[in-house]
Amino acid sequence: MTSYLWVALGGALGAAGRYGVGMALLNVTKAFPFATLLVNIVGSFLLGLLVMSQQHQQLGDNHWLLFGVGLLGAFTTFSAFSLEVVLLANQGDWLKALLHVLLNLVLCIGAVLLAMALYPTPQST
Repeated sequence: MTSYLWVALGGALGAAGRYGVGMALLNVTKAFPFATLLVNIVGSFLLGLLVMSQQHQQLGDNHWLLFGVGLLGAFTTFSAFSLEVVLLANQGDWLKALLHVLLNLVLCIGAVLLAMALYPTPQST
């Protein structure tokens, strides 16, 4: 049960951080979604640091749950995707890494388009 509390606490912090970045860049993001790009880059970098810290036994399980799963999971899920692609590539599974990239790109964008297609376009009056 304690593990869920660490994830929940980190998730709350990550979600608040994501919202804060969006609000801070509100005027900048009208032309391009820079806030999303920024959190994806920062989150991917931080997740990479956490994984390296974990591999060097410098990060305990509760810290991983708090920061890696909770905080960064809520801040950006792109960081987890990026890590998975790099890990597959590092293991020599280039085909799986490429497939993961392509499937996420095509299927996730497709899912958004499908969801949007389910709602009729509002008629202007």
